[in-house]
Parts: sequence; C-alpha cells; structure tokens
Amino acid sequence: MTTAPDISTAETEALRDALGLLKDREQVAERLLDSSAKHSFDPDTELDWDAPLEEGKWFWPPELVSLYDTPLWHRMPEEQRIELSKHEAASLASLGIWFEIILMQLLTRHIYDKSPTSSHVRYALTEIADECRHSNMFARLISRSGAPVYPVSKIHHNLGRLFKTVSTTPGSFTATLLGEEILDWMQRLTFPDERIQPLVRGVTRIHVVEEARHVRYAREELRRQMTSAPRWSCEFTRLTSGEFARVFSQAFINPMVYTNVGLNRAEAVAQVKASGHRREVMQTGAKRLTDFLDEIGVLRGAGRKLWQSSGLLA
Repeated sequence: MTTAPDISTAETEALRDALGLLKDREQVAERLLDSSAKHSFDPDTELDWDAPLEEGKWFWPPELVSLYDTPLWHRMPEEQRIELSKHEAASLASLGIWFEIILMQLLTRHIYDKSPTSSHVRYALTEIADECRHSNMFARLISRSGAPVYPVSKIHHNLGRLFKTVSTTPGSFTATLLGEEILDWMQRLTFPDERIQPLVRGVTRIHVVEEARHVRYAREELRRQMTSAPRWSCEFTRLTSGEFARVFSQAFINPMVYTNVGLNRAEAVAQVKASGHRREVMQTGAKRLTDFLDEIGVLRGAGRKLWQSSGLLA
C-alpha cells in the first residue's frame, strides 16, 4: 500500500514530475476522446421507447433486488417481486440523476481554472455531455416504466449540496467513483440478462459503455491527486469520502418502494438491513472500488470507519 506524502514531498514530486504528469494526463484524455468519438450513443434514437413492455420480464435482476432471499421475499408472489424490481429500478434511476447532477457541477469546478484547449478539459466537457444524456435517459426510463420518481431524502439532498460546495478535487473524484462503480457492476449483470425488459437492458448497455470512460478518467486523476495534494487535502478527502459513502448507501433504495408495492415498509427495511445476501451484494459491488481506494491511500483513519459503517467495506 502506498502512503500519502507530506507536503514537502508532494511539492517536490509536483515540481519534478509536472511535465510528465501533464503529458500522461493529456494522453489519457486523448485516448478517451477517441473512444468517445467511436462509442457514444444518443438514447433518444438508439432505443425503441415506443415498444411495449414485455409481460413477465423483470426490470432489475432479482438477485440484485434489495429483498431477495429474505423471509418477506419468499412470501411474495412472483408478480409482486417483479413490481418491486420495477420500483427499485426507478429508485436507482432517480438516484443516478441526483448523483449525475452533482457530478456535472464537480467537473465544471475541476476545469474552471484549466486551459479550455487541453484534452483533459475537452474530455471533461465530453463527459458532462454524456451525463446530460444519461440523466435524460434515466428520466425517460422512469416515465416509460410507469413508476414514480424517487428523490433522495431532504437531508441527503442538502448534504449533497454541502458536499459539492466544500469538496476537494480528490474528494470529488472519489465521490465520482463511488457513484459510478457500484451501479456499473450491477448494470454489467443487467444488460446481458434475458430475463430483463429489453428497454432496461438497452439503457444499462449504453450506460456501461460510456461510464467505462468516466471511471478511467476519474481513477487516473484521483491517483494523481492523492500523490500531489497537500496532507490536509488528503485527510479531508478521506473523511468526506467516508461520509459520502455512508449517505450513498443509505440513499441507495428509497424505502417508499416497499409501500408502493403493498409491503410493510418498516418490516421490509428491517429485513434488508438484516440480509446477509444484500450485504454481500453491496460489498461485492464496491470491492473493485474499495481495493483501489485502499491502494492509493484513501481508506485510512476515521474515514475508513465511516466506510465500514456504510456497509460497503467489509
């Protein structure tokens, strides 16, 4: 495991490697721009939004539905389980829109002082355009499914407002990866699954292809930031990322989904919290990310304890 350098070390490395880091950053961005030119999609024309939904098809893999393999799940008829998958897909799409709006603001802050002609900034603008399309795509999926929008709670909404105001650059990229990688893992299981509604498979396929570039961009920049940022920034990043992990895990599924499919909300929430399967799903989905964050020195101290309390880190 690498260790975070002290301020003097970080300054020395930054001076010594400035040109090399800039070259690497630009090369990464140029490759991502090339990939964007070849593999970007317009969901409005790429997907058949007018096709009828298919009877008996799931909206999310049953193994990824929050109540899967709980006592309550075993009492539910198949139709109610599928209905729950629809509402949970809508809840995740709503969460995705909330998160992507935060991400777009973090990206514009990141590039505010940088050269607009650099490939690094041009790719950030390309990613913002991707996220605009994704948010519209998720909103359209919610409407097409017939499920309601599931906003995050007022307190989480306001915590998001605070976070995007005070976040450091490495904190912003850590949050970016948190929002992208867990859902990406779930969507990689969703789009090839023939049990799932074709429209949902199409939406997740587009998102997986385009998010792969976003993850690469964020990982490369976060590794660079954790090497060169001053100690206070690294420590602040560890704390804020741990808190954001806790908020993200709490907001992952809006508990109103249980009420809206005819379940007792308190009973459902209690069974999800007690579910070993659900805990394993969330930790497996986060493992690639938490391994990376551990490697570059983010998961330390009080921040690590917050990650553990979120349920995303074993």
